[in-house]
Amino acid sequence: MNNNVLGLHHITAIANLAQRNYDFYTKVFGLRLVKKTVNFDDPGTYHFYYGDEKGNAGTILTFFPWEGIGKGRTGVGMATEIAYAVPAGSEEFWKERFGQHNVLTGEAVERFGEIYYPFLDPDGLNLSLVVPKNEDNRSGWTTPEVAGEQATKGFHNTTLTLRDLDPTANVLTELLDYKQVAQEGNRYRFQNQNIGTANIIDILVDSNAGRAVNTAGTNHHIAFRVKDDADQMALREKIMSAGLQITPQIDRDYFHSLYFREPGGVLFEIATENPGFDVDEPLTALGTSLKLPKQYEGHRDEIEKVLPVLK
Repeated sequence: MNNNVLGLHHITAIANLAQRNYDFYTKVFGLRLVKKTVNFDDPGTYHFYYGDEKGNAGTILTFFPWEGIGKGRTGVGMATEIAYAVPAGSEEFWKERFGQHNVLTGEAVERFGEIYYPFLDPDGLNLSLVVPKNEDNRSGWTTPEVAGEQATKGFHNTTLTLRDLDPTANVLTELLDYKQVAQEGNRYRFQNQNIGTANIIDILVDSNAGRAVNTAGTNHHIAFRVKDDADQMALREKIMSAGLQITPQIDRDYFHSLYFREPGGVLFEIATENPGFDVDEPLTALGTSLKLPKQYEGHRDEIEKVLPVLK
């Protein structure tokens, strides 16, 4: 069996107000907007990509900010928390910063020997900071207010809330090259063996979990990373052979995508590293102009008229 999956590529969530989302993630949380484009299926809505300097896989959190969509609710069959790795010693900085910006935070919790510091974004998306017990050597994006010794490094893990463990665990271990490495109560940890960062999926088994409402403040899907098209298409064959329905390859301009829904209901994506976010903008200018999929370029004027103006 080929081992082609390299942990997480990106996670996509839903927001309500574009300006508020942009302000929080770039000005408060200190991420870089590496791409400002539109939803392929709804070009009247932005698609924001936030990450590190280059938009490296494993750092990219993307949003569909649908204006006025209303607050959602996390629940079963959904990715219900995203944890970002931060440098050791940065915890007090983030505690003070969140206090200054009225960010809602929760009590720290310990999981698998690591301390998690939970907080909510303005739409109520569940996030947390964690200092990994195994050092994360990635370099975060820095801003005038968030220096390198505090900057987030990218994803540490995400949590899926499910009613049953085994069907989803089998997909992770048999198809996506994860291995169960730990268990604490009803939380199970799976780790991808091919890469050292953004490589952990926790499954929280909750038979009483409520139904999710997938609108603002919830995650839409999680994407796993493969190196290139050849690895992606080989994995597609493996997923199909396991009896799961999966889409044809879709060109998302900055990566190529496949989508399938795993048995627990979470929408999974397989995304390639190529061609990258600098395919249509130089590295120094990532995220500074509105980039449209080629099928919408001829409608730029009318699209720009309906999109909120970012300040």
